[in-house]
Amino acid sequence: MLRLISDFDGPIVDISERYYRVYELCLERTRRQDQKVRHLSKAEFWQLKRARVPEKQIGMISGLEEQQAEEFAQMRKKTAHTQPYFKYDELAPGALAALEKVQRAGIDLVVLTMRRVKELDYAFESFDLGKFFPENRCYRLSNDYRKKSDIEDKPILMKEALGKLPPASDTWMVGDTEADIMAAKRHGIKVIGVLCGIRDRTSLEAFHPDLILNNFSEAVDFLLHQTGKQAG
Repeated sequence: MLRLISDFDGPIVDISERYYRVYELCLERTRRQDQKVRHLSKAEFWQLKRARVPEKQIGMISGLEEQQAEEFAQMRKKTAHTQPYFKYDELAPGALAALEKVQRAGIDLVVLTMRRVKELDYAFESFDLGKFFPENRCYRLSNDYRKKSDIEDKPILMKEALGKLPPASDTWMVGDTEADIMAAKRHGIKVIGVLCGIRDRTSLEAFHPDLILNNFSEAVDFLLHQTGKQAG
């Protein structure tokens, strides 16, 4: 049995609009009323995020003073994953068709995400994705989990998933961050980094995934091709 463990934000859902709206909000709330700031375009902002530029530095690039930029970074951290902003998320292009291909092919599909239960449930309802992910194939944080960092938390969640899932003949992980790559590598799982999320190629290459592809759809096509070769 071929198993695909996928991150959620990035490969399946595009979070760039949510993050940009929060950037705009925090910039406006942090600047003084008479202070001129530079509102980055969404493309400029997202390029900085994908290159792993720290939040404080993004604030300073936008014209905030150092102390303001620190406040901006803290406010962004507290705001980006709050309920009012999840409505700005969108399905990643091609993700739905790719999920349907996975289902038709009989691949064992697992979601492994740093979203909390209520946050993942909201997205499932918004995009009608629950049909792809049975409860016993959903690994996410509890609503009261005290987060440390994705790099620390994701390998723990991966360990939990692998301890509960039935054996598979071949397992791949698809994700868009260093946390996905590190979680997979720590547990001996092959990993595909995708460029449709919050990290650019240079950022992903630094963590040495087995493969880097453009998006979730390409990753699924690659795995289906692998399966076809195995079957042949």
